[in-house]
Amino acid sequence: MDFTSSATMIIFEDVKKFLANCESQGKPAIIAIVGPTASGKTSLSIELAKEINGEIVSADSRQIYKYMDIGTDKIHESNMQGIKHHLIDVVDPSEEFTLADYKRMATKAINEIHRKKKIPILCGGTGLYLNAIIQNYQVPPVPPQYDLRQKLARYYEEHGAQALHKLLEERDPAAAKQIHPNNVTYVVRALEINLAGNQVKRNQAGGAEFSVYTIGIDWPRETLYERINGRVDELMGSGLLNEVKTLLMRGYNEKMSSMSSLGYLELIEFLKGDVTLDQAVENIKKNTRNYCKRQLTWFRRYKDIQWVDGARLATYLSKPKA
Repeated sequence: MDFTSSATMIIFEDVKKFLANCESQGKPAIIAIVGPTASGKTSLSIELAKEINGEIVSADSRQIYKYMDIGTDKIHESNMQGIKHHLIDVVDPSEEFTLADYKRMATKAINEIHRKKKIPILCGGTGLYLNAIIQNYQVPPVPPQYDLRQKLARYYEEHGAQALHKLLEERDPAAAKQIHPNNVTYVVRALEINLAGNQVKRNQAGGAEFSVYTIGIDWPRETLYERINGRVDELMGSGLLNEVKTLLMRGYNEKMSSMSSLGYLELIEFLKGDVTLDQAVENIKKNTRNYCKRQLTWFRRYKDIQWVDGARLATYLSKPKA
């Protein structure tokens, strides 16, 4: 017996049993594929979608942005194998996009997929986006406070991103742990909710809207880091630097939440003359590995998750299918 194929197919069969059970009980079902950067989520989502008549809903906080294709490792239409993808290329990089926006749009896409009698497959590595759907987060209804935003923006201009993030740490340590200091827009929003709403930025879970089967892709830490380093080299070879230059020429800048993404901010530092290109690339690798650590910590907290060995999965997915 081919153990690699067998182990992977068991997951596929378990998914089908789960869906059959949900159908018999009349419950709307979704499949979630989670894992850190470079773990192989996209390949698995395509193969599973073909098996169960599914469509894919992205749970990636960077692939929502238009024009940011290489740095976000966005799947090209030619590689989708006819599987419809949702929530990719839906926002201009200059626009603000909140967790509430994501939940609204993702829920709409999931409901549309269900109406077509297909199975939604939630796929990505952004923990907050995943939890917003899986745990039905109730996002605090605090409207934008533009005067407060201007004050926080001035504070950022005068003291920098780290100082702004320090304010959040003092007000809401839990939220600060979830948001990178360079993601100034998200830091400001968390402070806005805290200060204007007089509450911590806590996304309380509501009653579950869907039955969820969650698959996690697991790799040994060092192997995953090697995959990350290799992917960064591939992205640079595919023209990431030119993509960043083009975005800057279009008028986008590092103060925008979109441009704080991994790969973009580090290369902007190079283009400003703050670091060499080699240093910038190494910083991308290091920051991506650190992000990977945070993702692993996040997903290890999931109680109901079926872990798949990443190496066996990769071997299975690389084989020609009959």
